[in-house]
Amino acid sequence: MSTIRRWLPGLVGWVAPTLFLLPASAQQATKAGSSDTLQPMDVFHIQYDADPQISPDGTKIVYERHFGDIFADRWRSNLWIVNFDGSDDSPLTTGNFGDESPRWSPDGTRIAYISDRDGHPQIYVRWMATGQTAKITNLPKPPAGISWSPDGHQIAFTNFVPTAPTVLAHLPTAPAGAKWEPPPILADKLIWRFNGRGLIPNGHTQIFVVGADGTGLHQVSHGDYNFTGSFGANQLNWTPDGRDLIFSANLRPDADYEMFNTEVYEISVATGQWKALTNRLGPDNAPAISPDGTKIAYTGYDDKYQGHQTTHLYIMNRDGSGSHVVTADFDRDVEAPRWAADGSGVYVTYDSRGDTKFAFISASGQRKLLAQHLGTRDTTYGSGGTFSIARDGHFAVAYTMIDLPGSIAVGSQAQPDEVKIADNPNREFLAHKTLGRGQEFTFKSSYDQQEIQGWIITPPHFDPSHKYPLFLHIHGGPFANYGDRFDTEKQVWAAAGYVVVYVNPRGSTSYGEKFANLIHHAYPGHDFEDLNTGVSTVIAKGYIDPNQLYVAGGSGGGVLTCWVVDHTTRFRAAMSMYPVINWYSWVLDADIPILGSKYWFPGPPWEYWQQYMERSPINMVGKVETPTALMTGLEDYRTPISEAEQFYEALKLRKIDTMLIQVPGEPHGLERYPSHMVAKIMETLAWFEKHSGH
Repeated sequence: MSTIRRWLPGLVGWVAPTLFLLPASAQQATKAGSSDTLQPMDVFHIQYDADPQISPDGTKIVYERHFGDIFADRWRSNLWIVNFDGSDDSPLTTGNFGDESPRWSPDGTRIAYISDRDGHPQIYVRWMATGQTAKITNLPKPPAGISWSPDGHQIAFTNFVPTAPTVLAHLPTAPAGAKWEPPPILADKLIWRFNGRGLIPNGHTQIFVVGADGTGLHQVSHGDYNFTGSFGANQLNWTPDGRDLIFSANLRPDADYEMFNTEVYEISVATGQWKALTNRLGPDNAPAISPDGTKIAYTGYDDKYQGHQTTHLYIMNRDGSGSHVVTADFDRDVEAPRWAADGSGVYVTYDSRGDTKFAFISASGQRKLLAQHLGTRDTTYGSGGTFSIARDGHFAVAYTMIDLPGSIAVGSQAQPDEVKIADNPNREFLAHKTLGRGQEFTFKSSYDQQEIQGWIITPPHFDPSHKYPLFLHIHGGPFANYGDRFDTEKQVWAAAGYVVVYVNPRGSTSYGEKFANLIHHAYPGHDFEDLNTGVSTVIAKGYIDPNQLYVAGGSGGGVLTCWVVDHTTRFRAAMSMYPVINWYSWVLDADIPILGSKYWFPGPPWEYWQQYMERSPINMVGKVETPTALMTGLEDYRTPISEAEQFYEALKLRKIDTMLIQVPGEPHGLERYPSHMVAKIMETLAWFEKHSGH
């Protein structure tokens, strides 16, 4: 992966949304309020498929189907199964639970999966012929990264093992019958809280193995290390003889300070002894061992502390010798390698020009495109495509397009042009809805004539003879990309009568390392001209009311939203979601301070304070005239709410119309609870309507 794709949005209470109002110009130009268009509450109705796992013989696909539980205000998932030809699509599990990570046994007779249906996530095994299911673990913490042994007798996984809390003073205990408040919480590590997790308790993620019948649970790894990849990614690979596991992790004492410096390791299942197979400064991730056990494919790069670096595919011998890059001439980020059954090459995904693709790369580096439009979650962000391969070359991928939420598509390496949809979970629901139509466009940035790619979603029942308000939505990351993927938020905003515009300004991934690093130590900056030129390009098409322009974005897009209103007054209103406002304070308050101080800036803020402040939106807040609201989750540790508060207070002092929208229980992204996603959509629309002048 690149240094970081985005700021890793996290996955009770209802936030009462503001009345859903449409701009008057939109009411005249579209049937946005009619029942045949998407409405905010359709967040609970849209389903999406994820993590398709094809059976070893290529005949069936088990996958996750995700949905919103409107009564519990939770995201749920069940397991479904469909034949390769799309027939006999049916549920394997039911109920308002979280069933996920299905994995076929090597002989195809069972699947293992993780479910919380007994109150806490545990590993289950289902016998496919009979439907009999057994819970095989009873763990205090959720398991992850399940992987079958080659003989089908064991399952490896990772699990967090707590240790004693940090103690400074030995505090007295409360007397019998007394009710004291909780004692202080001590932190003594660089990364002591993490977005989506909250405070990190003492302990480490370790590797375990359990018998497929639930017997013989034992901890394989030990020590004060986290046996996981970057940001907790888990991918355990059994060697063909079943003796060792291959994995990626950062098992160095300075892991918090060199957070991307992972290596490929092997560990003995019997003894727990481990050793590194790679050794360089930079990530070595996603290892996959060849079927004959002689080669390991993995991804990575030599870390130069740039904002973005192209992730290449490498192959080395089983013992770590002979490592060489396979994709040196391919300026795209290669991810998720999986070996072909005959060992002739590796299947991978990569993003190119806003589209996630699936390809086969031979051992000599020859590429064969097999499928496009991969995508999983309900978002236009890239790098969300998952896939699996059968022994005969049949494959299943998570699939999406602007008008198609996450579905399952299938194909074969022998016939790469014949990818077909095997499951579309929203076929019936969307048959009664009119979606906004998407179109791609390109333009030259006014700053330096760089070609910029973007997309437009026009409102349902679009009439080019009318004038519509324009909604510019800016992606975060900033090293990420938008593309032709389904996005509920953008479709609802289009249904509300807006022409939704989103582009990939400089810094976006999927266009090569040079384009991404146009913002290296220069973000935010001339990405403003890219965005502003995109707006002007769409206005020139003739169907936009130039007096009805609006802008919003989240995370890095929230940064750029504030940067935009720092530099222009052409927008009537802005909504900045979970932004960074002051780089100096952010790098010392976020959960991953190394990212800013080592990759996005040349050093710590006390040494480069002028650079930090020059690139901070708060530095130019005195120029803002645009009504600007700010929205952040109260449990956001990636861009803490203190950032949004600074811009809000500054605007209040200047008497510029503003509002601070604080969302309880939410980490970065504002999507932990479905109702909060509804609120994010509706509060944005209401803020724009308030300042529409109608």
